[in-house]
Amino acid sequence: MARPRDRSWPPAPEPLPHPLVDDHTHLDHAAPEAGGFDGGPEPPTLVEQLERAASVGVTRMVQIGCDLPAARWTDRVVREHPQLLGGVALHPNEVPLHAGVREVAPDGLEPAPREHHAVALDEAMAEVAAIAAGNDRIRVVGETGLDFFRAGDEGRRVQREAFRAHVALAKELGLALQIHDRDAHDDVLAVLRSDGAPERTVFHCFSGDAALARECVAAGWYLSFAGTVTFGGSRALREALHEVPLDRLLLETDAPYLTPHPYRGRPNAPYLAAATARAVAAELDVDLADLCATVSRTAEELYGPW
Repeated sequence: MARPRDRSWPPAPEPLPHPLVDDHTHLDHAAPEAGGFDGGPEPPTLVEQLERAASVGVTRMVQIGCDLPAARWTDRVVREHPQLLGGVALHPNEVPLHAGVREVAPDGLEPAPREHHAVALDEAMAEVAAIAAGNDRIRVVGETGLDFFRAGDEGRRVQREAFRAHVALAKELGLALQIHDRDAHDDVLAVLRSDGAPERTVFHCFSGDAALARECVAAGWYLSFAGTVTFGGSRALREALHEVPLDRLLLETDAPYLTPHPYRGRPNAPYLAAATARAVAAELDVDLADLCATVSRTAEELYGPW
């Protein structure tokens, strides 16, 4: 009989020598008060998550709300907790659900259906725009972009339209843009080139190779690396890491997903950004304190003061 999967929260890493910013996290997915993801028998509250992160040196975070309930929750909590700034958007996988478009499976099989949202896409985008414009602690439009993993032709079409609307919103409001890019590198670049990327554009959870990293750096964009860079099979991602100047580099958890090695498969949280930071510093052979200081300074340049 297979052993039960370990879903407990990983132990806290050793505290960092300098405070660090988690560039992208979904605290709503783990907070019981938000009705979110239950990562264990006793999921921590939002306050407990913030305290746990601070205890290892992850003192500030960018909370991303990428569906309507999460955007509303983000709008509220960033006003209440000075450790948090926010980002709001419709995730590319949310867009077809607002547009009434059916998903397809990559293997050609019929996927498990997901219920379409009652709110139409235009109305949902209008609410995202209102939240972003109405709260000066919302500093990001994102995560937005393209995710072609389960998208057919019609799904890809509506994703592109929504991505372009998010790009326009970021430029209109003078906010940073955080991009989700899955199986869609060329198409993401095509939209950014045709429409013009916002001045502050971040590829969240960068998933490309060294060539894409060089292209992004040449365009003046920023690359944020998550726990995936620590995975054994992520050689191409580590090669890409070496192409990024330290002042264009950000670190994130994308919690509660993408937990860094050796805790892959267990729930993630901002305190584990400390583990990814150590792995990145070792890979790049740079001083850990210098890395954390540079990443935090870059985050402030992108998003403003907390």
